[in-house]
Amino acid sequence: MTTPSGQAQRQADEQRDPGLSRIMSERRQLLNLAYRMLGSLADAEDVVQETYTRWYAMSRAQQEAVESPGAWLTKVASRICLTLLGSARTRRETYVGEWIPEPLPDPAEWIAGAAGGPGADPADRITLDESVTMAFLVVFESMTPAERVAFVLHDIFRYPFAEVAEIVGRSPAACRQLASSARRRITAARTEASPNAARQASVVRRFKAAWEAQDIEALLSLLDPGATAISDGGGRAIAHLLPIEGAEQIAHLYLTIARFAPPRTILERTVNGLPGLAVESEGRIETVFAFEVADDDRITHIWAVRNPDKLRPWQLS
Repeated sequence: MTTPSGQAQRQADEQRDPGLSRIMSERRQLLNLAYRMLGSLADAEDVVQETYTRWYAMSRAQQEAVESPGAWLTKVASRICLTLLGSARTRRETYVGEWIPEPLPDPAEWIAGAAGGPGADPADRITLDESVTMAFLVVFESMTPAERVAFVLHDIFRYPFAEVAEIVGRSPAACRQLASSARRRITAARTEASPNAARQASVVRRFKAAWEAQDIEALLSLLDPGATAISDGGGRAIAHLLPIEGAEQIAHLYLTIARFAPPRTILERTVNGLPGLAVESEGRIETVFAFEVADDDRITHIWAVRNPDKLRPWQLS
């Protein structure tokens, strides 16, 4: 909910700039688009801020000459994302350990002071759907920047290839091929899993119970034999630098954590639109777990985000 002071500020801004509401109404679309392209809420927020900075750097006459401000904002934001995706590959080469997209809580659970919390406009929140599940975002990371931008714009936000071409700087036919290539990557990477919140909630709940009980047989029964567990500490929190492969290795790892970790509480939480877990210790969320569950109710992937920079929306203070 927008605060009274926030409403007053918006009314004052609207009086100074009658077109402000129309321009700011695009914020949610831009944030949703940028997060899917970048896999980082912090980067997405920066992109949106830079996009509006460029809009207001223009003169009033230049702004009024823009036939569709929404289309202009989308084009600028997408081009900024395309540039960032290119530089992100270089940054990730020096990242400590595995890089996992930034996890998002359910909008209703976002905390005050974090993006989308009670002090922010609810329109600024990310819409949670299949395109922001951790499994989907991880596949995005395997795409080239142009593939990712073309796919997100066309397949998720339904922009025609003629408009995608203007943003990516290639022909409509080339953008069609980029999106097709991205679809093939998604098909190749998908397990026999279709997101089902109710079924996944049951599996995750049983995983939590087995972990807390230190029941290795129960853990093994829930893990696919070829399961993979990946953790992301970014050099700022203890995490395995390489993926853990296989049900037995993962089960033993989690038992070791249960036995030797400091006192903590494991919470059932929505992570990128699907049931997951969050570990709370001394009033802070220190780890967020996302899962991929196959149709046989076995866990195929576990993603554990421990980098505190990626857990801002989860913190109590």
